[in-house]
Amino acid sequence: MGRTGSTNWTLIEGWVSIAANLVLFGLKLWVGLLIGSVALIADAYHTLTDSISSGIVVFSGWVSRKPPDDDHPFGHGRSDLVCSVIIGVLLGLIGFEFILKSVEQLKSGAAVHYGAAAIVVTIVSIAAKESMAQFAFWAGRRTDNTILKADGWHHRSDALSSVVVLVGILFSSFFWWMDGVLGIIVALLIFYGSYEILRDSINRLIGEKPERELLEKIDHIIHELYPEVSPHHFHLHRYGDHVELTFHLTMDQEGLTLKEAHEQAHSIEQALRERLDIEATIHMEPQGK
Repeated sequence: MGRTGSTNWTLIEGWVSIAANLVLFGLKLWVGLLIGSVALIADAYHTLTDSISSGIVVFSGWVSRKPPDDDHPFGHGRSDLVCSVIIGVLLGLIGFEFILKSVEQLKSGAAVHYGAAAIVVTIVSIAAKESMAQFAFWAGRRTDNTILKADGWHHRSDALSSVVVLVGILFSSFFWWMDGVLGIIVALLIFYGSYEILRDSINRLIGEKPERELLEKIDHIIHELYPEVSPHHFHLHRYGDHVELTFHLTMDQEGLTLKEAHEQAHSIEQALRERLDIEATIHMEPQGK
């Protein structure tokens, strides 16, 4: 999918998430304050941070659509990865805050008495957040956009934390410490989501090895055109929807003139651009070197 299509899906997902998360935040906070539940209040603020992260998604979509300029010749696509790192860090901070509040709740020794309103709000939250996660994952797969996948994990972590809260609500009458333990479990789930997001985003920022499936497609295209050449030493650089590929190409040093070798390399670059939407730069090498 082209750069404009990816940006449009990023903006749509971001605005939908902001609106839905604000509604869920209000419902969770209202019920949490009503019954005095640390776990439910913390879950509400977790949902509020989803609105913040979705705001980052919208901002990233706006920045990513800016064309290349003198200072950014490859465009602004890596703003997606920078924003994904911000979301990952936010999740980690939220998890830490959950643990502190949960420990305080356990130290107090106070039991929390949930009611029907807490059950209803939690079930609504689970259904809504998982729907939002599925939409973000679908849009992320469709566009291969990292920040959409990151936002999907953020929604999924909120849905999972609400599942844990719901289980705790159902068993809270038997165990006074349930609310504090729920907060710690939610924090661990959030830490895991933070790890997944940061690992993927940082790997792409540092530089990644091309996937085997992509290398096979590239190799197939090259050998369709020129079976005698040997591509190797691949380096992939992603800038959002813009992908740069550099690699070496071993060619016959006796049978080709410099002009002919250049024409072959140019044909390969054009084929990769048209069929895989990849901008390739080829370093030509003579055989035996």
